[in-house]
Amino acid sequence: MIDVAVIGGGISGLTAAYELKRQGYDVKVLERQIRSGGNAISENTGGFLMEHGPSTINATVSEVHELSNALGLNPSVVDLSDRVKQRYLVKRGKLNGISVDPLGFLRSSYLSPKGRMRLMAEAVIPKGNNDSDETVDQYFTRRFGSEFAARIMDPLVGGLYAGRSDELSVRSVFPKLIELEQTYGSVCKAVLVRHLQGRMMPAKRLYSWSNGIGSLPAALSVALSGNIRTGITVRTVQVRGTGFEIDTLKDGKINARSVLMATQPHVAAALLENVSLNGAGAISEIAAPPLAVVFMGYKRHAVDHPLDGLGYLSPSSENRLLTGVQFSSSMFSGRAPEGYVSLTGYLGGTRCPNVAKLGDDQLIALAEEEFRDLLGVRGCPKIARIRRWPRGIPQYHLGHQERVRKIQDIPLNAPGLFVTGNYLGGPSVGACVANAHEAAQNISAYLAHRLNNTYTGNVHAAS
Repeated sequence: MIDVAVIGGGISGLTAAYELKRQGYDVKVLERQIRSGGNAISENTGGFLMEHGPSTINATVSEVHELSNALGLNPSVVDLSDRVKQRYLVKRGKLNGISVDPLGFLRSSYLSPKGRMRLMAEAVIPKGNNDSDETVDQYFTRRFGSEFAARIMDPLVGGLYAGRSDELSVRSVFPKLIELEQTYGSVCKAVLVRHLQGRMMPAKRLYSWSNGIGSLPAALSVALSGNIRTGITVRTVQVRGTGFEIDTLKDGKINARSVLMATQPHVAAALLENVSLNGAGAISEIAAPPLAVVFMGYKRHAVDHPLDGLGYLSPSSENRLLTGVQFSSSMFSGRAPEGYVSLTGYLGGTRCPNVAKLGDDQLIALAEEEFRDLLGVRGCPKIARIRRWPRGIPQYHLGHQERVRKIQDIPLNAPGLFVTGNYLGGPSVGACVANAHEAAQNISAYLAHRLNNTYTGNVHAAS
């Protein structure tokens, strides 16, 4: 019997397994695919580096920096380029550049004078009920006005979650904003205070590694050499005595004292049906609509736009099929050969899930048409690549916190069974690493309590 079976070899599962192995536990990672790493895939083709999944790390998440340092990755860290000076949003079919500084939205004409005045009035809007659950659209309409909600937050949610601002829970998507509102009485006041304290704005706190985000799971996989089994399909997980029996499709049965479920939500829901019906039901309610990623490389002189930002986002009202585009070669060095630029477009998600299912030629044609229209791109791309994710980014709909609470209660009914993943505390790499680190701590505590016969079921799932 092994100490821990980690089902799922994405960043969440690998991070938790690495922490547990460092603590001396016998860990096995069971991954269905032939390679570990999940959706964190970085592919270098002819000098173009494509991120198939996540593309940035937020420097405020200390767990990622510490993990990167432990794995020897810090020397290859690349910071966000100085070329990123603007944030771009689509308005009436044109790109509008807005400075990344805190007062950028007030100085820009992207919002109407009335919209900017309403934005400034946020400082005197009473703080809301801390117990209520609002959509992102409701929250920002209440605090900043309907124009800000529709033209700023709607496209931002489209870019971060490939979702809709009138469906997602602000308490789950932007929990820190709720904290700022309750602490300072106003988000604007909080931003001003933090700015005066010299803290950098979020867009300036992003980084990656020279070989892309895939460097992290690759390094974790090397560190876990001998602890990972790929091509393993888990059929069932059953409670057996004081542990668990994991039945694989063709590789026999594995017995473990504890189990960490680190799969996609639909897989976790199916595997948990026999051990935690409430937990399985809560997870099954979390949608993850399909998403397509289109990566294209061009000669620099074939693109009129200065590409001096992270990329651009489009409000729903613009009726565009691409929810957002990253100026990949402007964000970090080494993303395109000398004299070339690279662009990454995202299609599908909640707005238009069926678009993600179109053929490669259709997706490329859609991206080319929009790039010509908004960026002044001429001619054919040097490279064009497609990645489809049949299940994309989990959607944190209203009631998500209650679903998370039910998932956290799984160890109360099935001691030793824990859950982590991008559908709990955030889909970003930083959130996944932080939550996996917490899961590893909970498992370690459970095993120590069990060894001392003192476990009472108080250790909960990572959230």
